[in-house]
Amino acid sequence: MGKGQLTAGESREFRDAVTGARIRQVTNHPSIHHHPFFFVPCWDDAMRRLVFVSHRTGSAQLFAEERASGNLVQLTDRDDLAEWSLYPSHDGRHVFFVAGSGAWRLDLETLKEDRLADFGAVEMREKGMVGAAMGTTALSADDKWWAIPVKVGSVSQFHVVDTERGGSTVILERDTIGHPQFHPDDPDLLFYAGPLTNRIWCVTRDGARNWNPYPRIDTTQWITHESWIAGTRELAFVDWPRGMKAVNVDSGAVRDITAFPAWHAIADCRGERIVCDSTFPDRGIHVLPVRGEGAAALLCTPNASNAGSHWGGPFPYNDGPREVYAPQHTHPHPRFSPDGKRVTFTSDASGHAQLYECILAD
Repeated sequence: MGKGQLTAGESREFRDAVTGARIRQVTNHPSIHHHPFFFVPCWDDAMRRLVFVSHRTGSAQLFAEERASGNLVQLTDRDDLAEWSLYPSHDGRHVFFVAGSGAWRLDLETLKEDRLADFGAVEMREKGMVGAAMGTTALSADDKWWAIPVKVGSVSQFHVVDTERGGSTVILERDTIGHPQFHPDDPDLLFYAGPLTNRIWCVTRDGARNWNPYPRIDTTQWITHESWIAGTRELAFVDWPRGMKAVNVDSGAVRDITAFPAWHAIADCRGERIVCDSTFPDRGIHVLPVRGEGAAALLCTPNASNAGSHWGGPFPYNDGPREVYAPQHTHPHPRFSPDGKRVTFTSDASGHAQLYECILAD
């Protein structure tokens, strides 16, 4: 296989054994597959292509399923892809990714790759499998700005790349920067995860303001899996395993969302529903309202292995970082499609991590 090669689609449908929900299996090759991390879309806004990672060639490469034909197309053929860095553009023209120490833009029509920035001889990412070590990136909703944390010795630099002109600007330096996310309605505002003992930070795109809208309350609190709620100035986050809260990043006002032990959780594009997976125990994928008293409703049961035993106990990082075994392709990481009619997730229940969709409506 090679860049640009088309293969027949691997899609098949079945019913969830517990809920009866319609499930579409997208991939079926005996290798690792996964979509981007839960706060990164796998679809463009018009849902022309579903972009994912496949190891079927022997290394991590970008692939896409073309919605019109159902065919799979290999987008990259590299030996240095940072597989969790990918971010499809909202307009469907490009996929952005980090490879080696460069920031790359791939044209989805021609498959031409342009290097927008070169960070030089740097580590790029922290060591490990979780948090800042994953190397996730963020793209603004207007596709003009791409935010990339870069590990440089003992510090992390927050680069913002101009996707039209190329080149990058460092807007912030600090001890750790992970999981950046542009506000869905404001290209001048970003969230990023700081140290595990005080995670929730915001910064303006020009770096002029950097603040902590929700300081951690005490040493037992485990804040994780943050994501914006569209149409608001709220950032949702998991207070593991006690449920979810939301904080207004301007006022600091905090409210409870649910007491359900959500794990990876994110709101839909309208800011109305949250979809989440679960672990310790695995209760399946649930949907719950962003506001109101509605209970979490079981959607489907991925039966993924959910590797990561550290999630089964109290907050483990008060004495600093620790090495954990938590390969991310073993986690479902559910996410609504742009039209809200399906939920994409990953499961290794078959023995290999495959990509799936739970179909809510046609």
